[in-house]
Amino acid sequence: MRELSGELDSWYRGGRTFALATVTSTLRSAPREVGAVMAVSADGVALGSVSGGCVEGAVYELAGEVIATGRPQSAAYGVSDEDALMAGLTCGGTLEVLVEPVDAHCYPEFAELLAALDDGRPVAVATVVAARDGERVGRRALSGGPGALAACADRMLAAGASGIMEGPDDDTVFVHVHLPRPRLLVFGSNDYASAVAEAAVFTGFHVTVCDARAAFATPERFPRVDELVVDWPDRYLARTRVDERTAICVLTHDPKFDVPLLERALRMPVAYVGAMGSRRAHDDRTARLREAGVAEEELARLHSPIGLALGARSPRETAIAVLAEVVKVTRGGTGGHLAHAEGRIHPEPVPVG
Repeated sequence: MRELSGELDSWYRGGRTFALATVTSTLRSAPREVGAVMAVSADGVALGSVSGGCVEGAVYELAGEVIATGRPQSAAYGVSDEDALMAGLTCGGTLEVLVEPVDAHCYPEFAELLAALDDGRPVAVATVVAARDGERVGRRALSGGPGALAACADRMLAAGASGIMEGPDDDTVFVHVHLPRPRLLVFGSNDYASAVAEAAVFTGFHVTVCDARAAFATPERFPRVDELVVDWPDRYLARTRVDERTAICVLTHDPKFDVPLLERALRMPVAYVGAMGSRRAHDDRTARLREAGVAEEELARLHSPIGLALGARSPRETAIAVLAEVVKVTRGGTGGHLAHAEGRIHPEPVPVG
């Protein structure tokens, strides 16, 4: 949704009616996760994806119906469907999709949702997808608002996950949680830092690059990052916001920067801390960190030498190895070959109580 927010804002403010399709649940190896969206305008322009190509055509047709009637609809797609008219997922999974009409009249909350996305604020939308009283289907509320439906949005936002839950009046409610982009803090301004920052922007992180040397931490070297900071790394880390989704990549490769920075980073509640360097540099760095009082359980959190063993040589290849390790750690992957693995490709989403 965040990736499409700019185009959708233009459609909405321009008075362009469109349908918004959202994946509300998945089973087995569905290609897109809950919360994936696809938008279809009244004049037939499509943005986004709900399945990676398997059922886009069927959802596109349903979107046209929703725009014509002005009423939301839900549909299930998958190889287990007995209805021959339903599109099948070649991957073997199933998914359910909610398709809603969007314009200023039928979705007045959309402007507030877009504003939250633009500001990077966490927000959740609770929508009734099934009810004994069919008239309630399509009702919605944003987190932070009044009423029982908004309370559903608040609850799921606190849990940090989108999903289906029981709402007021025994209605079935889908809550779509929109969290800010996770932060990736890159410390250093060499060619490897430039490549990692570029790959992280592409991956969807909110990227900050920090280095104490103004001659190297320049917009020319880092043209696409969200923040470029000239400061001592440990001092900046002490004053910036981090959370359990933040990843920290230390690429300065200089003990006077690395040691005080890692001493602080390894004691923070972040998702990932990695540091660049040879095995000899790693041994020297860990010895210095022990001398500084860093405990063994804190040192165990350090990914060093940084990155997966992909055989990377160039800065760009190394950036792929680094981001691959960040994704592996934060997503709970194994890092092995999918061709040699068994069972599900995508792990089960964490249930929300």
